[in-house]
Amino acid sequence: QVQLVESGGGLVQAGGSLRLSCAASGSIFSITDMDWYRQAPGKQRELVARITSGGSTNYADSVKGRFTISRDYAKNTVFLQMNSLKPEDTAVYYCKGVVRSTLADYWRDYWGQGTQVTVSS
Repeated sequence: QVQLVESGGGLVQAGGSLRLSCAASGSIFSITDMDWYRQAPGKQRELVARITSGGSTNYADSVKGRFTISRDYAKNTVFLQMNSLKPEDTAVYYCKGVVRSTLADYWRDYWGQGTQVTVSS
């Protein structure tokens, strides 16, 4: 099986910074895209940032210039550096990986359990 585990969430004041991590482990053959999503109360889950296997990145307009996604390919880990945080960034943040496991010949999405980020004004 494959597991994704996030860490690094917490409570921070507006203008502050947090760094989220998500480590994938288990029967991994390969990972293509790794994403960060977030879901605020009463809202749909939205894509925040994506990094491809080739290192290309893209961001939601609402976080461009403030958030940076990066990846440690050797450790199957993705990071989200969040700067200049705003109260509207408050949400549960989830990582997702598109993974081919060693036990299957197809790709599928795996999600982490989520980590809470709360930004106070």
